[in-house]
Amino acid sequence: MKRRALLAALPASFAAGRALAQTWPSKPITIVVPFAAGGPTDLMARVVGERMAKELGQQFVIDNTTGAAGTIAVGKVARAAPDGYTISIGHVGTHVANGTIYRNLTYNLLTDLEPIARLPANPMLVVSSDQLRAATLKELVELLKANPDKIPGGTAGMGSGSHLGALAFFAATGARFQLVPYRGTGPAMQDLVANQIQVMVDQSANSLPQVRAGKIRAYAVTARARSAAAPEIPTAAEAGYPMEISIWHGLWAPKGTPPEIVARLNAAAIATFQDPDIRRRMEDLGQDIPTPTEMAPAAFAAFHKEEYARWAKILEAANVKVE
Repeated sequence: MKRRALLAALPASFAAGRALAQTWPSKPITIVVPFAAGGPTDLMARVVGERMAKELGQQFVIDNTTGAAGTIAVGKVARAAPDGYTISIGHVGTHVANGTIYRNLTYNLLTDLEPIARLPANPMLVVSSDQLRAATLKELVELLKANPDKIPGGTAGMGSGSHLGALAFFAATGARFQLVPYRGTGPAMQDLVANQIQVMVDQSANSLPQVRAGKIRAYAVTARARSAAAPEIPTAAEAGYPMEISIWHGLWAPKGTPPEIVARLNAAAIATFQDPDIRRRMEDLGQDIPTPTEMAPAAFAAFHKEEYARWAKILEAANVKVE
């Protein structure tokens, strides 16, 4: 009897989903950002939200929900109504690494979220306060080795992109700095400029403008080749410490969001990065823009799973976890 009632309810639920998709969007859409305003993820959310609003005819509202390296914000979206009005933006830290680092998450990053679109990625820069006494990456490594875990360096918390960058830096150089957690790399960058902290391994989108302004020093880019946006900065390999890491972003909806809505969100995201002005803006910040094929929900879902498996091995080997 229960089985018959369930089967009878399924067509009604499908019909309700189709009806929702036909009238969507009829009100503003919220993008939940897992970090404070001013950082690279917040910047990406604002660029995406402004342009997607033009495509869909509704305002996008930015909701900066900080804390616990993004786990609070992601959980908020995982529990939201699957109606297309609340979506998540995040990156390899918030939507991949946290699944291994945080053992007691109340949601599953691979099954409780609906991939919408893969967004641009950018390599990291090894940077410091302009007051730190190190002119090259080699000198920075030597200084850190002489003062292990004493020189303060900023991150956006456990599992954030800047934390993953720091782990890669430690592994490649054998040097360490003191990890100081912030609610986002925006506030961390403010303290780096003010010399309250002295080192970061940060996304180029956040750090390159400060380098160009002469407020911080850049030692290396963590990419296979020099960035077209800053060809004067050597790669980490050229500086003697090979390491390759880039931080990709993405958009997700709560599981169960109607596929028609996911498809419209995806189309709006693709249109955003086909815009010549936005492409120039992203490329000027060192961002690598995925192709429309790579941005498709199914392709993004496959990429997400591959990255999850890759980083799980790295983090488990480093014994990075929060119980």
